[in-house]
Amino acid sequence: MMICISCGAEYDNQEIIYTCRECGSILEVVCQPQVSRDIFECRKSTMWKYKEFMPVDHSLIVSLEEGGTPFCRCQKLGDDLGVELYVKVEGSNPTGSFKDRGMSVGITKARELGVDTVGCASTGNTSASLAAYAARAGLRCIVLLPSGKVALGKLAQAMFHGAEVISVRGNFDEALEAVTALALEGQLYLLNSVNPFRLEGQKSIGFEIVDDLGWKSPDRIILPVGNAGNISAIWKGITEFHEAGFISDLPRMTGIQAEGAAPIARAVEQGWEDIVPVENPETVATAIRIGAPVSAKKALRAIYESDGMAETVTDEEILDAQKLLARREGIGVEPASAASIAGLRKLVESGQIDKGEQIVCIVTGHLLKDPNTAINACKEPIEVDADISALSRIINQS
Repeated sequence: MMICISCGAEYDNQEIIYTCRECGSILEVVCQPQVSRDIFECRKSTMWKYKEFMPVDHSLIVSLEEGGTPFCRCQKLGDDLGVELYVKVEGSNPTGSFKDRGMSVGITKARELGVDTVGCASTGNTSASLAAYAARAGLRCIVLLPSGKVALGKLAQAMFHGAEVISVRGNFDEALEAVTALALEGQLYLLNSVNPFRLEGQKSIGFEIVDDLGWKSPDRIILPVGNAGNISAIWKGITEFHEAGFISDLPRMTGIQAEGAAPIARAVEQGWEDIVPVENPETVATAIRIGAPVSAKKALRAIYESDGMAETVTDEEILDAQKLLARREGIGVEPASAASIAGLRKLVESGQIDKGEQIVCIVTGHLLKDPNTAINACKEPIEVDADISALSRIINQS
């Protein structure tokens, strides 16, 4: 069943509904399978390894082998910061972002419900993922993008996979309002993170983290926060494993937002239970350029329940962290992903993270999602004749 996180109203899993009819709040899927963790042994390392915790019809699964992403120990960067650092590289998913996990479950649910058209508003990664999974399932896909605000790599993916892309004059929040209205009229099945089944896929990041660590929780999980679905989903997944008796401890959830789009960080700073939306959010990290995140209440709950925190970082800190992670550890990520590393550095420097903590940073999207920003951050290549002497002079000057 689905349950309203505010008033507790209950809804059947076969009902197409996005928010509570009683109070207007957001919904959450209840999932409490009675299984042993031994059941996961010897299964293929995709997110469907944990299928008992995915409340959809398993005979209809739509998958591109998402999940099972690299869990990299970052010894050099961790030593620099005085922590035990791991990075969960979600850019290794099929379309290059964590959104594939949610779309696999969301599109599977769409098939189960018998819909023929799916849609979303997007800053880029959601549209790229939805387009690919809709194509896999043979469904029509409608995507609304804020005009001029989407990185080239993501736009290319959505279009190439056959989505019907509509450029909206406005920001993401306005595009989401419009596509939600279309969904409520029954013109499409909405697969933004307001759809609770989307988050059922994304919670598998939490499953994999504790599995990778030998069935224990890290001290802290740090991740970028945009529309706020991921931080709440990961917390939901880990708490489900905790309630099942698979692990004995829980992490502190730490959300990082760009200074120009930080309604959740501001709410945590003030101790609020809800956000004040940011009008006209702006940041180089396009994937988290969101002023009114739909999963804000879930995110705040995850942070407060876990004794976590939220922090803001500047665009300059994000771009510095992006380059640092690539050149220190060989992990290339888009700017929004680097917010987790930028936040870690800031929290260590301010003393809010203790030395020696075991930290997992989530990096959510691949470097080539936003190639222009990456290219602009680098020097132009040196041009020279194919002459050994000239090449030697340049190399020896370096």
